[in-house]
Parts: sequence; structure tokens; C-alpha cells
Amino acid sequence: MISSLRGRAASASGGTLVVDVSGVGYLVHATPAFVLASRQGDEVFVHTALIVREDAMTLFGFATRDELDVFELLIGVTGVGPKSALGVLSAMSPTEVARAVEGDDDAAFRRVSGIGPKTAKLITVSLAGKLVAPAAAPAGAPIVAGGIADDVLAALTGLGWSEKLAGEALAETLETADPTAAASVPALLRLTLARLGPAQSAARAR
Repeated sequence: MISSLRGRAASASGGTLVVDVSGVGYLVHATPAFVLASRQGDEVFVHTALIVREDAMTLFGFATRDELDVFELLIGVTGVGPKSALGVLSAMSPTEVARAVEGDDDAAFRRVSGIGPKTAKLITVSLAGKLVAPAAAPAGAPIVAGGIADDVLAALTGLGWSEKLAGEALAETLETADPTAAASVPALLRLTLARLGPAQSAARAR
């Protein structure tokens, strides 16, 4: 079982990236946000799930352990295959998935491409009691506070940014970004990476 990879991003496009580990390139299927964040030549650390079928062995990769854990729970639901599970995590953070399950909000999953009404309901029923969402942010707090910000910080450090630099950039992004434009992990990750971009060289040196 390949549970994780650490190496250089040899290529990254669409929904896949190739991680070069000591000269061996591993093709990894990942969320668009993670692929976008993995620049060619950068060192990356990927939590992985190896899905074995009769005709193929496929690696799915994630920036955080929480994403991997939710992915493994999702593929255990009848009707949810690896690609559908990856689709859920491309549209929702682990925190958002947990809150939808706790609230029996199958509508949240129906909005994901490839997830029909019956499967969406099965997700909330099958995962009930298996996921615990963080406490809700206090009234008046930014919509991206709490779990989403934590997930983004974990993703950034997993991509090799120092916790200090990632935390500073994330805080600045939260202060200046439109809350509705940064209300999900992929959106907030893209905005924070854009802020970190000019400081990439400095980040690698720390």
C-alpha cells in the first residue's frame, strides 16, 4: 500500500499530477485546487489512497490527512466510486462534508457533479455518526473562519510552505478577501497562493 509520497512535481495539469520520487514518476489523481497549487519543480507531500481494480491500480492524492480520511469514508458508500468521492472533495472541504452529514443536508451533495439524489441521501445516512464537524464559528465571525481556514493552512504546509509564512498570508487573505469569494477551501487556497506567489523564493529559503 502506498500511503504517501514526497517528491518533486514533475507535471501538474487538470486533475492529475506526476510526483517524481527518486526518479520514479507516480501519476496521482487529485483535486483541481491541489493540482493548481503544485507547481512544476516544487517539492510536494501527498497523502494517497491506492485503488486496486482488476484492470488498473490508481493513486488518488490529497493535501491533508482529513481529506484522505473523508475520501476513504465516501468510497465505502454504495454508489460512490473513487472519482465521485474526489469530486465531492473538489467541491467541499472535510469540514463542509461533516457539517452536511451532521445536518442531514443531502442537497449539499446533490450539487456535486455526478452525485444523484439517491446517492446524496445514501452519503448522509451511511456517514451519520462517522464524522464530527468543528464547532460553528461565533455569530459575526467571517464565513471562512474555523475549519476552512484550518484546512487551507494544512494544505499550504503540506505543499512545503513554512507554517509562519502560510499563516501570515492566510490571515492577510482573510482580512482583505470578499467572504463570499473565499467561502470554500479551493477558493481560499487559490487566493492565499496568489498572495504567496511573489514570496515563493523566500518561502523555500526559510
